[in-house]
Amino acid sequence: MSAAALTIKTNALPGSRIAVELEIPAERCQTSYKEALGRLSRSIKLPGFRKGKVPRAVILQQIGVARIKAAALEGLLETIWREAITQEAIEPLCEPELSGGFEAVFESFNPDEILKVTLETDIAPTPTLKTTKGLEVEAEIVTYDPEKIDQLIEQSRKQLATLIPVENRSAIKGDLAVVSFKGTFEDGSEIEGGSAESMDIDLEDGQMIPGFIEGILGMKINDEKTIKCEFPKDYQQEDAQGKKANFTIKLNDLKTRELPKLDDEFAQQASDKSTMTELRQDLEKQLKEDAERRQKNNRKEALIKALIKQLEVDLPKTLIDQEVRSVVEQTAQKFAQQGMDVKSIFTPDLVKSLMDSSQDEAKENLRRKLALQALAKEEGIEAEEAEIESKFQDLKREFSGKKNIDLKRLRDAVIEDLLQEKLIHWLEENNNVTEKSPNKSLKKKKASTNTKTVQSEKEKTSSSEVKSKKSTSKKPKS
Repeated sequence: MSAAALTIKTNALPGSRIAVELEIPAERCQTSYKEALGRLSRSIKLPGFRKGKVPRAVILQQIGVARIKAAALEGLLETIWREAITQEAIEPLCEPELSGGFEAVFESFNPDEILKVTLETDIAPTPTLKTTKGLEVEAEIVTYDPEKIDQLIEQSRKQLATLIPVENRSAIKGDLAVVSFKGTFEDGSEIEGGSAESMDIDLEDGQMIPGFIEGILGMKINDEKTIKCEFPKDYQQEDAQGKKANFTIKLNDLKTRELPKLDDEFAQQASDKSTMTELRQDLEKQLKEDAERRQKNNRKEALIKALIKQLEVDLPKTLIDQEVRSVVEQTAQKFAQQGMDVKSIFTPDLVKSLMDSSQDEAKENLRRKLALQALAKEEGIEAEEAEIESKFQDLKREFSGKKNIDLKRLRDAVIEDLLQEKLIHWLEENNNVTEKSPNKSLKKKKASTNTKTVQSEKEKTSSSEVKSKKSTSKKPKS
């Protein structure tokens, strides 16, 4: 029976999904049943019969009609699906789902009758933009702050400081305390990641949750006490937000820092510069370049966000799930790059939690990609082949010493970067960007109570862990 005898009707569904209604002639159902019976008869081996020569009645008795029907239906659905997507020019993003389920269709399947089934699948969305020109966009100003130079130098001084044991006094601000602690909520339940056998803590404001540093101040070595704290309402660990907690703390050791003098010798220790003057000049250059870079990025992000607001698209679940997996994989890679044991950290429960919490980020990532794709299509913007080849060759030479470089992925990344540059340039020229002063009311991010805690269940380690690691670079970073 020809494929033309297959009756096909398609209906668009929400979520960039399509339903394909199929009416399959009885002749094709019979053909599929006979083919399934033939395949099974050729494979069955029975004593007294040559292979492939077992009578039909014996096969039916040995195998059963249900198994033959199931094989016939599976083969039939696979065949007609291929024909349907070819005939209707459908590009599915995932395997089709049988409406009502296989069992229900199997029950109604009679090889001598017409079969009606509906198969559903996700398809690529069709993004459109309400408008692309004349948008009013606000971008936050990033300015060079000269005071940051002194802050960076002080950070470097602390890294190069000599640690001096403290014995005959209590802990004061600025000390480095070595503590062990165990935390519980008011109901007595333990705080996840709220305990440590030995942890170095800088006794400075903002290092831990409110009340924690204050509780250590005044303690002497070997002192033990229980302090009361309250987690901030915007704390990254949702189950701790706004909750009161008790921490039993023991001060195991106490040290103070002897800071090096701010002279040329310090400059040579802290950087590749010979004098403090050169060091300050270099830091000023870095900070100004960084401010310019962030300012440019702020304008770009503001334009893209404005464009996303003009986007009209129905996101398919398949693409969302793919992007969620990508977000989680990138998070794992960042942890691995920090030298963390990804296998022990990424337990099944954490992965599930990450996938659940990454839904919004994944959707935003997709909207961003689709908005830019729609702009490129509507305005006919594309990267030129000569530019692509030039940058691609440059990167190939740069990575020539590295193994396992995927050249196709590298070229795709070059195309994506060049295209985005052109799209941002187009948006800059066709929309109005107003620069605004930064919102100084934004709160500082709260530090974790434990270096083992995964902040926001994402890529951040606790701030106390980051601060405890000495920089491997000589030059203070901006």
